[in-house]
Amino acid sequence: MSENKTIQALFDSFSSDKLQLPNRTVMAPMTRGFSPNGVPGEDVAAYYRRRAEHNVGLIITEGTGIDHPSSVSGDSIPLFHGEASLEGWKRVVDQVHEAGGKIAPQLWHVGMTRNKGDLPNEEALPVGPSGLTLDGEPVTDPLTESEVEQLVDAYAKAAAEAKRLGFDAIELHGAHGYLIDQFFWEQTNKRTDRYGGDLVKRTQFAVDIIKACRLEVGPEFPIIFRFSQWKMSDYKAQLAKTPEELEQFLQPLVEAGVDIFHCSTRRFWEPAFEGSDLNLAGWTKKLTGKPVISVGSVGLSGEFTSFTNADTTSLDGLVEKLEEEEFDLIAIGRSLLQDPAWVEKVENGQADDLLPFDKSSLTKLY
Repeated sequence: MSENKTIQALFDSFSSDKLQLPNRTVMAPMTRGFSPNGVPGEDVAAYYRRRAEHNVGLIITEGTGIDHPSSVSGDSIPLFHGEASLEGWKRVVDQVHEAGGKIAPQLWHVGMTRNKGDLPNEEALPVGPSGLTLDGEPVTDPLTESEVEQLVDAYAKAAAEAKRLGFDAIELHGAHGYLIDQFFWEQTNKRTDRYGGDLVKRTQFAVDIIKACRLEVGPEFPIIFRFSQWKMSDYKAQLAKTPEELEQFLQPLVEAGVDIFHCSTRRFWEPAFEGSDLNLAGWTKKLTGKPVISVGSVGLSGEFTSFTNADTTSLDGLVEKLEEEEFDLIAIGRSLLQDPAWVEKVENGQADDLLPFDKSSLTKLY
């Protein structure tokens, strides 16, 4: 990090109509898999608390499974239903709040990325809008309308639990080719009912979820919505090929009740469309007027999807975009995965103490 560039923009307070944060930093949601039988334990609570102790503005948890048999793949992925799992999340919330932090759970269903026979419910089949994998291969029957409605109810139930447990917001995971995103994407949504059709009509599942969650949490509770162009199977995928299409896609989500958009990109500095330097978050803010979170390889060389070691890099480009108000908040992933004190070190000018990313940190809770 260059010595002459002020990093003040990163540490200005953030205030929207429903959420106030001490700075512009967000811990990005990162799957960890340290919750045996879906229950986050004391080690998970301590892991999140450490980030709060070191001044992370908002913590977004790893993806956590809604109350549906095939919501997750793996018996160590945390769940957001059942007495034991919810008690575990209550410990997490209490620890983060005790350390002065704020936290939102990411509510998740993996959809057709789940394989047949995956734990925790081996008999549960993967589900999706049309029963297709991200590559377009048929695996199961399309969801019936009543099954879709049950999924909407499961998201709403999780939102209600999040508020009851004392979380400060929720994030709905609508990115990366998981269930909600599978409804967005033409390649995986071939439906001819109200949940299928053109780009706007393919937002209906998400719209129903957002509205149902809003009914449960009330008008003052923040709903964050994460979306992406790219998919795990296709880094060059585009839901919206132009700013005009992006506006058509976003408008129903705004009207349904999204407060903050979390715009997932692999590299935050890359423009979303030709002819403009704005990234996906920048365009989303311009088109909706809503606060936005940007993300993607902050402070590190190499994008996170490569899962290889990475060196630290300058934050100058990030600070410039914050100063220009292209986006409001920045989510930090791998840097915070390895170093709970990353935000504090940046704030205190300890650039030489920042750690390069070591992929071995994926196997530990630092």
